[in-house]
Amino acid sequence: MEGEPWFPLRWSLSIDVAKFKTWTARKEDLKGDWYVVDATGVALGRLASGVAKILKGKHKPTYTPHLNTGDHVIVINASRVLVTGNKMDGKVYTRFSGYPSGLRSRTLRQQQELDSTFPVRNAVRGMLQRNTLGADMLRRLRVYSGPEHEHQAQAPRRISFDQRGDIQVV
Repeated sequence: MEGEPWFPLRWSLSIDVAKFKTWTARKEDLKGDWYVVDATGVALGRLASGVAKILKGKHKPTYTPHLNTGDHVIVINASRVLVTGNKMDGKVYTRFSGYPSGLRSRTLRQQQELDSTFPVRNAVRGMLQRNTLGADMLRRLRVYSGPEHEHQAQAPRRISFDQRGDIQVV
């Protein structure tokens, strides 16, 4: 028994290695569908993460990280997005010009008065990658403050979110 391996020799010789090929999408395989999301009463973060998932294409089995496999998303009623707690006055958007005393800041309430689509677009942008692919994904997002949009010709399908924030195509 001395010098023998602890496993039978036939196990090591009879193992067959299965060879699988990884499928990856090509540019010819990419086709973007159109979806419309109503932001009325949906929490801002849950809405943004669901929309970012659709823009990236992670809801599809053909998701490929280095290609834009996502779909086009239209967000309507962005001015009616739900913000909980003290975020209307406590959440601050800042930007810096690069010059001395060039720091500018606005609260969420002030920003919604100026542009009611900015909080939704900014939240979705923050959840996408910071490169040209993320910029391409963001170009597929259309945000409208009211219930009307100009993309009826694309026949967008309606999406709703359940209580947990998961996507449900209606």
